[in-house]
Parts: sequence; C-alpha cells; structure tokens
Amino acid sequence: MTRLAAEIGAQNRNGRSTRRASDPLNAHAKIGRMPTALRLLAGFLLASGWGIAAETSQDDSRLRQEEAQRYFDKWLREDVVYIISREERDVFLSLTTDDERERFIEQFWHRRDPDPRTGVNEFREEHYRRIAYANERFTSGEPGWKTDRGRIYITHGPPDQIEPRPSGGPHDRPIWQGGGTTVTFPYEVWRYRRIEGVGEDIILEFIDPSYSGQYKLAVDPDEKDAFAKVPTLGFSMDEADGLMTRAQRGTREDTRYALRRDQPFDRYYQYTAVQRPPQIKYRDLQSLINVNISYEELPFEVRLDQFRLSEEKVIVPLTVEVANRDLTFAEEGGRLVANVAVYGLVTSMTGQIVTEFEDDLVNSFAPDDTQAISRGRSLYQKVLVLDRKLRYKAEIVVRDHASGKTSIIRQAIVPRDFRGEEFSASSLVLADLIRPFDQIPTDDQMFVIGDVLVRPTLAKAFSAHRPIGIYFQLYNATIDSSSLRPDLLFTYELVRDGETVAAISDSGDSIYYFSESRTVVIRTFPTGDLAPGDYQIRIAVRDRIRGAEVSFSDRFRVEG
Repeated sequence: MTRLAAEIGAQNRNGRSTRRASDPLNAHAKIGRMPTALRLLAGFLLASGWGIAAETSQDDSRLRQEEAQRYFDKWLREDVVYIISREERDVFLSLTTDDERERFIEQFWHRRDPDPRTGVNEFREEHYRRIAYANERFTSGEPGWKTDRGRIYITHGPPDQIEPRPSGGPHDRPIWQGGGTTVTFPYEVWRYRRIEGVGEDIILEFIDPSYSGQYKLAVDPDEKDAFAKVPTLGFSMDEADGLMTRAQRGTREDTRYALRRDQPFDRYYQYTAVQRPPQIKYRDLQSLINVNISYEELPFEVRLDQFRLSEEKVIVPLTVEVANRDLTFAEEGGRLVANVAVYGLVTSMTGQIVTEFEDDLVNSFAPDDTQAISRGRSLYQKVLVLDRKLRYKAEIVVRDHASGKTSIIRQAIVPRDFRGEEFSASSLVLADLIRPFDQIPTDDQMFVIGDVLVRPTLAKAFSAHRPIGIYFQLYNATIDSSSLRPDLLFTYELVRDGETVAAISDSGDSIYYFSESRTVVIRTFPTGDLAPGDYQIRIAVRDRIRGAEVSFSDRFRVEG
C-alpha cells in the first residue's frame, strides 16, 4: 500500500502546485498590469498564438487518429492476418472506438497465452519472432511474410525437416508418385511430424517455376515436374509402358501405387487446412475455489470503488463486509472471538490470473459488549491495481471457521476510463471513519488511500453519535492563476421523503489536497440532529473556471 500511496502522489494537507511564468494563465495576469496600448497589442498576439496552438492541436489530433488507424489496420492485415479467426476478424471490424480495439488486441493475445501466470506472453513473442525470420529468410520481390513459405512458417512454426532443392534438375520419382525420371523446377519439401487440426506426418512442397525465388505452395507433387506439359519427356513408369497417357496423370486411373495422402481429395484438404488459422488452445485452469454453493449460508457484501492511478492504471479497493450477528463467536482467553477466512481470486475475462489473496479476519470483543456483536459489522479490504483496458472477474469466498458456514460471490470488474482532460470524479465513498495521517503510512494497512484512512460502510447505516464521512477525488480541476488553487463550489444536500432537510455550500473547505491533475475531497456531517430513518445525500461540484460540473448521490440510514 505504501508504494501505491506514493504513486498516486498523495502529499500532506499543506501540499500546493505552482505554475511557470510562461503558463497562459499567468500570462493573462501579467497583461492586466500593462498600459492600455501594450495590453491590447499583447492580447492580440496572445490570442493569435492561442489560435495557432488550437489549430496545431487539431492537426496533432488528426495525425494521432491517422496513426492509430494505420496501426490497427497493420495489426489486422499484417501482424495477425494468418492466425486470427474469421469470427474474431468480424468482431474487430465491428468495433467503433480505439479503446475497444486496444482491449480486443489485449484479449486476443491473452486467449493464446500458454501460461498466463508468467509475465511474458510466450505465444506473442514467438509469433513476432516468426514474422521477423520470414522477412529475413523468404523475401523475394515481396516481403517474406506475404510468401507461401512465410505464411506456413508464421502459422505453424519451423518444420521438423527441410529438403531444399534450390536448383531443381534431374529427379527420380518415388514409386508412389509413379516412378520414372524427370527434371524439376527449384523446390523445397517441408515435413511436420504433427500439425494441430491438420494431422500427422504432413509433407508440404513449395516450387519456384519462375526461378525467381518466389516459391508457391503446391497442391500436387507433380507440379514441380518441369516436363509435365512436354509430351515426349519425363514419363512415369505406367506412361513409359503404355498403360496410361499423360492426360490421365493425377486422375483416378493414376492411383495404382499412390499413398492415401496423395489422393486428389486429400491433397486439396491438406492444402486448405494448413492455411487456416491455428486452433486456439484454451488452457484448462484447475479450479482454485473449492466451494460450489447454490445458496447463501454466510451472507456478506462486496463493494468495488475506483480511483485513477495513471493514464493506464486504476486503483480498485475491494471491500468485504460481514454482519457480526451472522458469525459464531467462541470464548478464548476471557473474550468472544470470531475468525473469518477471506479468499479471493481475480482473473481477466480470458482466465489470466491477476492476483490471488487469502487472509484471516479476526474479531474480539468483551463478553458484555453485546451491542458490538449484535449490531456491528466486520470489514476486510484488498487494494487492486488493474489495467483500464481489460475486464476482470473477481471470486470472493468467505468462511466462518467456527461454524463452517461458507459463501461465494462472483462479480465482474470493469475499470473506468479516467483518461483525457475533462473534469471528472472517482467513486463516492460514505465512510464511518476518515482519518488523515501526518505522513504516508510505512506499512500496508487496509482502508488507506494515499495518506488518508477511509473505512467505508457497505450497510451505509450510521448511529446518531457517529458522523457521516464523505471521500472522493476530482480529476483535472482548473487551477486559478491568481490563487493557484482550484476554484470549486461544493453543494451538499440531505433529502428525506423528497424534502431537503439540510443543505451546505462551500468554496473550498472540503478540499484536503490538490494538484493540477487530482483534488482530494473530505467532508463530515454530524448525525445528532437527524431523526432516525432513510436519507439521500446529493453532492454537486462545479468548476467555476471552466463551467463544468460533476454530481453524486447515494442513500444512507440513520439508526436510533
């Protein structure tokens, strides 16, 4: 957690951000102190410069879009053209945004990763090695990856044996191909012991009838015969004995010695099969969760919040809450103790294991603390760092050691896209405890975001003596050039039965920390004046410089 806190840039509450004198906001502040004539001239030049900058920015945006389009086109039509299935290709072509295409590409490689537990996708590494080899070895008039040899090499890897005949020349046919002597074009014979989805002992021939180095995959071994269309040369044994004519070569009559794989139908099948995309080997993951419960023995709740870590990463605190009244407490050393095991497995939607965790949650109370046992709740939290481009599945198992009661919850995790410069916000957390630290904790602790302890309440039930804590983050709030602070207006409204019972506004008192990219907001509300019952809280935050607004709403309960 310490490393995560450092990464999100959390600082102490006195942290401030500064701007350089060249910043356009500061430039406006300086213009205001100039004489009138110079102010008009400077304003004109500044506006012109901004116009150029805006036009340049639009050009850059178009260039980035064109580069992205070229990248995706190349990926589809070159990089994976031989290994992508027709169904996958149709799906990719139906996507409408770059984010969707990036996510598809990531999932495409994950589906083919032979060992998702490693940090390297061996399939992808080998695939691009094959492309590089094909371009180096088989290029002749066109890139090596486009040639027939390149295609087979990229799709199926190196053959187990190669018999090269780069010059062709005199050739004695084997008996199963009719026998006799002829002359051949340059050719190569590739042998594979096995090709998944095609068969065993696969023999492929590539011929170069133009002597240009551009070898073509042959359907029939007879295609390498340079005298195949010369009626007086290159006879097979049956042709020389007058048992058949040249016109009958390769037909049903020419099968006296032929192997089964040399039958016309089998040759065409093999020719087609070796050019299909290879089959995807879905890895059979052994089940890591050894419970299969169709009913809920131990009720518990799961909450997933999301905060921006970087352009590509999202922090997702996963919180588990169990009501104490559902646990079995046993006496240990004069106290009542409940021990709960929490196990979690997070995988990508393709089965890649992202993280696995297992912890014990121990609760201990004095025997006379019956209210804490009957009305209290036990919480556990695991902080996940996830890639915004992928989707995940979380499986959480909770087991009460004393009673053996066990339950499992499976839940999808779809990271939010916090990229861009728009004014946006994280999840809203209603907490029963918020406590800033004087410095970032040096050890891993649950419920810590940056340098603030935020303990959420999933039940959202608050007693009259405990205030409601509010925590959220804002992103890309505009910094005022004169105050060097965000200019934000916060409005909080408590509603019960459709009527507003309390409303508070402030212009920055809720800000705990800010920078150019992140603003941390903390606020507490006392509950002493609220009658027991159900409420709704509505929050609106307006960036008064850019005129943008974000809003939240949530429900909670005040207990008597």
